Amino acid sequence: MPEGHIIHRLAGHLNDDFRDGPLQITSPQGRFSASASLIDGRDLQFAEAVGKHLFVHFDEADESVGPENILYVHLGLIGSLRFEPVDDVWGQIRLRIVNHEQSVAANLRGPQFCQLISPTEYEKKRAKAGEDPLRDDADPDLLWPVVHRTGRSIGSLLMDQALFAGVGNIYRAETLFRLGISPFLPGKELTRAQFDSIWADLVGLMRVGVEHGRIDTVRDEHLPEAMGREPRKDDHGGEVYVYRREGQDCYVCGSSIRFQVMQGRNLFWCPGCQNG
Repeated sequence: MPEGHIIHRLAGHLNDDFRDGPLQITSPQGRFSASASLIDGRDLQFAEAVGKHLFVHFDEADESVGPENILYVHLGLIGSLRFEPVDDVWGQIRLRIVNHEQSVAANLRGPQFCQLISPTEYEKKRAKAGEDPLRDDADPDLLWPVVHRTGRSIGSLLMDQALFAGVGNIYRAETLFRLGISPFLPGKELTRAQFDSIWADLVGLMRVGVEHGRIDTVRDEHLPEAMGREPRKDDHGGEVYVYRREGQDCYVCGSSIRFQVMQGRNLFWCPGCQNG
């Protein structure tokens, strides 16, 4: 499932290239045809990401067809939103947004959710989302009391989208490693300084992810050229410390990276560096 930085990149692309005039909006697959017809020909006001949720706001709906004017997309495990040449049409496209001024189309395939919602429904979904490290309006002070009074592990809390919106498996594992925090540490035993460090590290790492389109978490002294090692070869790309490196040596202490399943998700950590 794409982590939050990817959704923010998608929103940025829509804002950059699809706000210069009326859009052609269709559903070649047919499953979104009725809703697509309600926003076809309208202007895109702005797109935004909230964690792993993408909201695309169009100009106000005609009262005669209802209040829905916000496109809500959640990619889920297999969904993708690709920006492709207008003539490059392939696969099962749930939603297609064409901007002829740019000769490009936004093609949505296989999402978990693709819905046209009203401003009221938008507010409800927005209220359920946690604090997104990539949003300027995020408030970690609202998170701290919730984290500090629970016996749940910080490894579990970081994956809770109602708390840390947009943080996924990779950012969870890498931030905790970089700070030397055990993923099994209960939230109530986390200090405020540790919490603040986690939040700051997520903000920094995820902003780099938005800029480069991939997750890189390794410090300069542990990069391949600095250590004389081979670059990482993985479908996810990017240089990381522990994610999907089970059984390999830690770049920092040499311990064998460990793996287990925590609440249905793969957890990676270093027993040497994260023993506190």
